[in-house]
Amino acid sequence: MAITLEEAKLILDGAIAQAEELNIKVSAAVVDGGGRLIAMNKMDGAIWASGYGCIGKAVGSSAFGRPSGEMQERADQPTPRGVAAASGGEMILGQGAVPIIRNGVVEGACGVGGGTSQQDEDCAKAGVAKL
Repeated sequence: MAITLEEAKLILDGAIAQAEELNIKVSAAVVDGGGRLIAMNKMDGAIWASGYGCIGKAVGSSAFGRPSGEMQERADQPTPRGVAAASGGEMILGQGAVPIIRNGVVEGACGVGGGTSQQDEDCAKAGVAKL
């Protein structure tokens, strides 16, 4: 089953609510299992680069089916580096995104950018928990 736009909005709302609780300004994105953007939200006052960061981290998480931070140490190894290059370079293998897995299938990911790496991941987890 694919992530619907309504589900993506629910995830984004959860991520943004967590950011508000942490008193930070972020951008959050939800991508599908192929790393294509479904929806994104940028909070007023979030840095513009957070938009690129949240999408890139979500793409990385979706591609490897794990939190993007788990790939951080391997980002410069041949396979992850090759996958990132082959995908057009939009993938970011840094902490801040978590996959959306249902019935054992990676259906996509939520990525967040704008806080610390841990804050971004915490917001992404809070978003995905809304499903």
